[in-house]
Amino acid sequence: MMPQAAYGNLQKIRNGKRLYSITPRIPGGFVSAATLEKFAIVARKYKCSIKLTSGQRIMIIGLKEDEVAKAYEDLGLEPAVRSHYSVKNVEICPGEICKRSRQNSLALGLKLEKRFYGAEAPNRTKIGVVGCLNGCTSVHAKDIGVLANEEGFIVVAGGSAGYHPRLSDKIAENLTEAQAFLMVEAVYDYYCEVAPMGEKLGSTIDRIGLEKFKEDVFNIYEQKLHI
Repeated sequence: MMPQAAYGNLQKIRNGKRLYSITPRIPGGFVSAATLEKFAIVARKYKCSIKLTSGQRIMIIGLKEDEVAKAYEDLGLEPAVRSHYSVKNVEICPGEICKRSRQNSLALGLKLEKRFYGAEAPNRTKIGVVGCLNGCTSVHAKDIGVLANEEGFIVVAGGSAGYHPRLSDKIAENLTEAQAFLMVEAVYDYYCEVAPMGEKLGSTIDRIGLEKFKEDVFNIYEQKLHI
């Protein structure tokens, strides 16, 4: 049984009233009609509002503390973010159906979402995957990003759109889907190995130096290739 207000975000307190919002996990932003109906039913049941977030999720706003766990149970969904020190939901462009797509970002993105959902990290970590160089999902502002061109996938790292904005650095290019998956794993593994708790990936790269970071990541990547 989920604790009463676990995975609920406290909203701005008005007139002493404490209300919460929830953002359930929706892999890649793809949701069935049946699940959409559940969102509407839950919102009506608890007299809440619904918001579409920039992170490809649906937020229910205005829950009382004792309604948070009930709302998750009614929806039958998991929370999108397990903790502030974990990987958030992977944001994915609809590359499989977009005319601009150069690679199948959807297939890779869903594999990464399954692999990294809720994975512990030194700080909240965002991953984005897109099928061309347009960079939808603000992929250059993600901790780890994957883009694509005609030659294959490109992995970037260190982006941030928070209090200290930072564009990502290119780590590797001309990768197959399988290689890109392993490269993302290598970046994540190295980040978890060398970063203290609370340090963002971009700050880790700046502290270590980009060339050293890439060298160590490629060493981990090569080991993964031969497992």
